[in-house]
Amino acid sequence: ALALTVSFALILSFIESKIPAFVAIPGIKVGLANIAIIFTLYKFGIGEAIAVSLVRVCLMATLFGSPVSFIYSLTGAALSLSIMLLLKKLTPLTEVAVSVSGGVMHNIGQICAASIMLGTNVVMYYLPFLFLSGTIAGIAVGVASGILIKKVTIDLSYVKNKKKCRKINPVGNKRTEVDETSVNEIDNKEACTNTDHDGQ
Repeated sequence: ALALTVSFALILSFIESKIPAFVAIPGIKVGLANIAIIFTLYKFGIGEAIAVSLVRVCLMATLFGSPVSFIYSLTGAALSLSIMLLLKKLTPLTEVAVSVSGGVMHNIGQICAASIMLGTNVVMYYLPFLFLSGTIAGIAVGVASGILIKKVTIDLSYVKNKKKCRKINPVGNKRTEVDETSVNEIDNKEACTNTDHDGQ
């Protein structure tokens, strides 16, 4: 499932890279890939969202970018994801509000990176425009993410049950696993007991 979200994020990033700039202000983007990141954050969790974001940035820079674009993307993605993780964990804000915050912080991160790399503060004059664009784009991305989160259902019980059984049933130096059909038919405790007997 995570491989699909990474692929989804890459596709969205590639599509956005082909969209011509509609204003003469550097750094203004829709941030379509954030749809996949927010979806992963709400459906899978914090660690998975970090992994998908990092893999997306690395692959995009390797396939379609450059070392400079990697630095810009990584800085923006790090600040964006950090604020979204904190807001989701500590506040009752909706996906839209979380997305807006992420979009604004992404722009701030890229402007800060540009200022450091260029050795000038002139780029800071773009911040008001990037605040506005980040808010508008964040609303659109948040609405799309919210719809996706509500419409797509993912059953993670099988993965969670396998992790529990691996912790409970060490056999020698190996960990036993429970077949998917067993997990669906019997409870966790019985599944773990059965696999323990099989290992003996």
